[in-house]
Amino acid sequence: MTPRPLQSRQTGSLSGTVRVPGDKSISHRALMFGALAIGETVIHGLLTGEDVLNTAAAMRALGATITRDDHGVWRVRGVGVGGLVEASQVLDMGNSGTAARLMMGLVATHPITTFFTGDASLTKRPMARVTTPLEQMGASFVSRSGGRLPLVIIGTENPVPITYRLPVASAQVKSAILLAGLNTPGVTTVIEAEPTRDHSELMLAHFGATVKTERIEGGALAVSVTGEPEITGKTVNVPADPSSAAFLTVAALIRPGSDVTLTDVGMNPRRTGLYDTLIEMGADITFLNRREQAGEPVADLRVRSSELTGVTVPPERAPSMIDEYPILSVAAACANGTTRMLGLAELRVKESDRLAMVADGLAACGVAVEAGPDSLTVHGAGVPPGGATVATAMDHRIAMSFLVLGMASSQPVAVDDSEFIETSFPGFVELMNELGARISAPEA
Repeated sequence: MTPRPLQSRQTGSLSGTVRVPGDKSISHRALMFGALAIGETVIHGLLTGEDVLNTAAAMRALGATITRDDHGVWRVRGVGVGGLVEASQVLDMGNSGTAARLMMGLVATHPITTFFTGDASLTKRPMARVTTPLEQMGASFVSRSGGRLPLVIIGTENPVPITYRLPVASAQVKSAILLAGLNTPGVTTVIEAEPTRDHSELMLAHFGATVKTERIEGGALAVSVTGEPEITGKTVNVPADPSSAAFLTVAALIRPGSDVTLTDVGMNPRRTGLYDTLIEMGADITFLNRREQAGEPVADLRVRSSELTGVTVPPERAPSMIDEYPILSVAAACANGTTRMLGLAELRVKESDRLAMVADGLAACGVAVEAGPDSLTVHGAGVPPGGATVATAMDHRIAMSFLVLGMASSQPVAVDDSEFIETSFPGFVELMNELGARISAPEA
């Protein structure tokens, strides 16, 4: 794949009303759960980035019928819980850790053999955190060291329900175990010390599965699914992705005179840590027209430029904003004072070592920053110098974050490759420029 560098230059105010693409986490799940349902699932607003299209292709290979009409409505005719068939080809999950880990849970309790691979970034990411509990349920794996892709899963004919305590807060691991539990007799339970995204639980309940969440001794949450349900096809309206909306939100906050409205944004309380933090920093964000879609809270966001002040972000907030720390770091660089972000160890095993990538990129752009093993401290000074080309390591969130930084910097900021933005936010550059940004190919 040929690198596609981009450059962002300081702009004036941003204005307009836009809808960012559909939520990636919910889009993956809508396709997967629809494939396990009896009857037809109709999906509106599905994200059509490469990651989600890879999930659609994988579910077709496993037996589901998936189509998209001329109006962008997707229809999934499922095979029922336990009805997945053995794929005749390797399932390529591209850049998506979510898709890979959830799919591994889906097939682990089916008596089929499934081969997984991914792109150069995904094959570096740890999968042992998923294979360990799935092995306890009866599946077998052959993989590279650390459970890394490519790997093969030999699903079990006689799955065993487990109770598993997550060693690290991870919605992906939790979801993989719950999805494996769907085709397992009895009750499968995941215990999490800190609440993580609950999209799987909400959507499973929407499709008719029995899901229970309760507080247990020590304050942990026990999330259980009753196996072998008959779930039925549903209509799913995918909200706009709050992680994608985050880039436009921060861009509007740091450009004087900006006034931007983002419609239909998912406001699941386990995804809104960034917005809570920005408001603590002084952000002018108004939540309008609050409502619910397929069990998920949704709102329109009006964002106006604001003077931001540095804050300390507590470690317990990390699960609700783990993907948003790169763009929060941009807001911190444009704020007055110091922002300290704690509990960030998980960032080191994302699409890249995001903690190191953010720190290196900010330093290259003249921002004072210190990175610890699980922390990041950014000393904001209003207008960053910029003037650097930032390495992205095939990470879409790093690329988008530094393009936003360039909109506020004294000198342009370039990224060495933007190709992978399409995996999660198709049309990002066009949408930003529609609001008033100046993102283009670097000047010769």
